[in-house]
Amino acid sequence: MKPAAILTDIEGTTTPISFVHRVLFPYARERMAAFVATGHPALAEVPAPKLDTLLGWMDRDEKITALKTIQGIIWEEGYRNGTLRAELYPDVPPALRRWARAGLRLFVYSSGAVAAQKLLFGHTPEGDLTALFQGYFDTKVGPKREAASYVTICRGANVPPGEMLFLSDVEAELDAAHEAGLQTCQLVRAQDGTAPTLQHETAPDFAAVAQIFGLPRG
Repeated sequence: MKPAAILTDIEGTTTPISFVHRVLFPYARERMAAFVATGHPALAEVPAPKLDTLLGWMDRDEKITALKTIQGIIWEEGYRNGTLRAELYPDVPPALRRWARAGLRLFVYSSGAVAAQKLLFGHTPEGDLTALFQGYFDTKVGPKREAASYVTICRGANVPPGEMLFLSDVEAELDAAHEAGLQTCQLVRAQDGTAPTLQHETAPDFAAVAQIFGLPRG
C-alpha cells in the first residue's frame, strides 16, 4: 500500500549522527553547570546531585525525557543567537517539500524533545522547515523500541498504521514500528556506517525511499 503519511526519525535519518555528537552534545555539556545553577523548573525531575546525574546520563547517551528537555532548552539559546545551525542530509529538504506538496502528512518521532526537534528543523541551511510537519512526537509517547509507542502516534496523528511509513536508521525501532503495523524503511547512510538488515526495506537516502514506495520524486 502506498503510504499516506511519513513518520521520520532524526539522528542518522534526516541528520548526521556526527552533528549530534560533534556539535549538539558538547554544546549542552559545556553549559550544563550554568544551567543547573539557574534552578530551572525542568530540573525538578533530575535526582541529586543534579549536575552529576545529568552528565552521567549524557555520558551513557540515556534517552531520558528530563535530560532531553534540558538539552533542548540549552540548544534553544544557541539556535536563537546563531551559534548553532542544524545539519541535514542534502536529500532531505527537497524530498520533504515534494512530499508535503503532494499531500503526504509528515510527522517526526525522535528521542529528542519536541521543542528540540522544532528548533532543529526551524534553523537549517534550507530555511525553516517546521511548517512541513503536521506533528512532532518524543519519548513522552513511549520508548522508540516499543510497539505501543507507534500505536499511540498513529492514534494521535489519526492515521491508520498501515498507511504510515516509518523511516529510521535503527533496526530495533523499525522492528517495533513493524509490530505495530506500520510500513518501515531503514536508512543506510554510508557515512554513518549503519549495517543493513534483511527484515526491512533499506534505502541510502530519501530519493531512494521515494522510488521504493512510489512517492513523488520531482
